[in-house]
Amino acid sequence: MRKLIYGMNLTLDGYISAPGDDLGWSEPSDELFQWWLDQEREISLFMYGRRLWETMSAYWPTGDLQPGATPAQIEFARNWRDTPKVVFSSTIDRVDWNTRLVTGDAIAEITRLKAGDGGRMRVAGATLAGAAMRAGLIDEYEIVTHPVLVGGGTPFFSALDGWVNLNLVETRTFPGGVILTRYETKR
Repeated sequence: MRKLIYGMNLTLDGYISAPGDDLGWSEPSDELFQWWLDQEREISLFMYGRRLWETMSAYWPTGDLQPGATPAQIEFARNWRDTPKVVFSSTIDRVDWNTRLVTGDAIAEITRLKAGDGGRMRVAGATLAGAAMRAGLIDEYEIVTHPVLVGGGTPFFSALDGWVNLNLVETRTFPGGVILTRYETKR
């Protein structure tokens, strides 16, 4: 069975974006960006909800061509383009960049993908990840907390039907007071 990971940058008060989808608080240090790149290299399939797909696909297909792109950003863009992706949406009709669109039942498709052969998968996007959490499909959480309070926006965690017990497997501090906590779901 494949491992499903949910991880993102979030604020100390638990948001992945501030009101108005503002991500200005989340500028990563070079060390943190390299850590994210190392994690992404280990992923064999990315799964996105529509909103995060639109954000990622607006920049990363040509992120390596941007003026001033660092070697890590160049590699991130190349890895993003090359890694297979699935977008779950009923409102868009076309995706590109090594991506497949699923318009039906996201939980059924994620369950099918988890049961198959292959490497680690990452789910991204608060709505899609929230559905996967409620279905008990998340195996690991990578929580990168930035020392900022934004007071509202899109929460990292959604409402759950019951408790999810976790084991802490890693902590790490990055420049600027950013802290990684990585947890595995107790099964």
